[in-house]
Amino acid sequence: MKKYLFKTQLLSLAALCGIVLAFASCANEDVAQNTTGPESDNDKNLTAFVAGDEVMTRTSLDYNSGNFYWEAGDYIYVKDDNGVLQKSSNAPTSKVASFKYMVPGKFTASSSYKVYYLGKNSSDNSVTISTNQSQTTPDNTVHFGTVGDYGTATANKVSSKQQFKFELEHQPAYLVFQPYTSNTILHDCYLTKVEVSSDNDIAETYTVNPTTGSLVASSGTGAKQIVLATQDPTSGSTYNNGFPLTNNSASVTTNGAYMVIKPGTHTLRVRYWVKDVATDVEGTITKTYSSTAYASNTYYDMTADLNVKDYRGDKYYMWDAQQNYWSGHEWNSANPWQPTLTSQPANPNYPQSNTDLRYRNEAFTYGVDNPATHTSCKDLPNVNEMTWYAAKGDPRWDADELWTTMGHLYKGGMWFKKKSVLQAEGNYNTEKAVDGTDWRTNGSGNSWSASQTLPSAADANKYFYLPVLGYYYSGQLYGVGDYGNYWSSSDFPRGSYTAYYLRFGSDDVNVYSTGRTNGVRAEAFQ
Repeated sequence: MKKYLFKTQLLSLAALCGIVLAFASCANEDVAQNTTGPESDNDKNLTAFVAGDEVMTRTSLDYNSGNFYWEAGDYIYVKDDNGVLQKSSNAPTSKVASFKYMVPGKFTASSSYKVYYLGKNSSDNSVTISTNQSQTTPDNTVHFGTVGDYGTATANKVSSKQQFKFELEHQPAYLVFQPYTSNTILHDCYLTKVEVSSDNDIAETYTVNPTTGSLVASSGTGAKQIVLATQDPTSGSTYNNGFPLTNNSASVTTNGAYMVIKPGTHTLRVRYWVKDVATDVEGTITKTYSSTAYASNTYYDMTADLNVKDYRGDKYYMWDAQQNYWSGHEWNSANPWQPTLTSQPANPNYPQSNTDLRYRNEAFTYGVDNPATHTSCKDLPNVNEMTWYAAKGDPRWDADELWTTMGHLYKGGMWFKKKSVLQAEGNYNTEKAVDGTDWRTNGSGNSWSASQTLPSAADANKYFYLPVLGYYYSGQLYGVGDYGNYWSSSDFPRGSYTAYYLRFGSDDVNVYSTGRTNGVRAEAFQ
């Protein structure tokens, strides 16, 4: 992530070199000035407030050129000699390079006055950074003026004229999202929205203080999440499906998306919503960012490699088998046996005898712990440890996180607290389950409910993710995309044909036993 400070000249945004701020920009050439309302210097009831140099000062910005412009409908507010916040009587009617505002009220008592830009949806003396922002074309910030961009300036009197000159300084921080991917599955997909969550407020309402003239955050109005939509709702438009993901490297022109946020120190979780329009599958790819001070008048490049995590197809095992369920004939081998979709029929070449290294561990003594001894399962959590993940790991269902396995796109999985977090909280024990007994010898089982709320942005790094990768039964794939099934290192002490596993769906997490001959995922937990 890179940050760029807007320079305090050219409306404080000249260094951005392209962030197309929604209400003015700085062009190399001059642009004709179109107005709404009167602007004559001879009108005794109006005072001219010129936005900096009439040729060089503007407010929206192009990411590549650094040119700035004032946009149509951009009004300013100035506090007059009577303490009244006056709105300019005119505004541009189209994009212009510079602009002379005419403001009602009396401005003779001082050589300088406070100027406010409060966006297009301001309510007299206030402006709100919106929780719902929308951008309909890549690399464009026309929406800034409607979603909470605002700025302040001090206007100083021009000698020998009843005229004041100002240079606007923008007050929010800005995120510039530039996703890319080398994953060919995603090249046919579209970015439909960007969801940003913080541990602190990133959306806010600000009101002009009538006494001090400062912009003050209103108490109790903040929000910790902003969603930026990137679809043009116009039917048949180029970006009706969203922004393309055809680029292998960051490209602001391909899919650059801009968000206005409240400045401050934030720990951010960014969820990129991606949709395959051919299959109608839409889900998220999540990126997290450590605590960072996001300064006002500054933009931050948020480049992101949307390389969806791929889960290998060779991690399915019978319990404690020496080889995986389809060893030598995996889905991507020269002679594949492995079904990759639940719609495919069973393949009869699954392991069926103890002469096959793919077959289950058959060791068993009733009422005694018979732990796994082979590489596939021996280092997995035992059943007691599994109960702590299920009961105290704060399982949280995520219906939208995207991932791939065996050449196909899926979504859905569960977040659990990491082992280190559970240990720090005093909620982890190898010798005893969460109920205080040893399940390795007493043969217990239980189920726990799962939350439907994602971990907060501040706590995201305390959790790890397990996808719903399903399982194999008698050579057929079941439950991928619906259920997660993960072996423990513990057999079930009351039956020679079963072993403990963790199983979850959208609503609950279970620790029970299942047949050792099932092809269940053997994955290390964090």
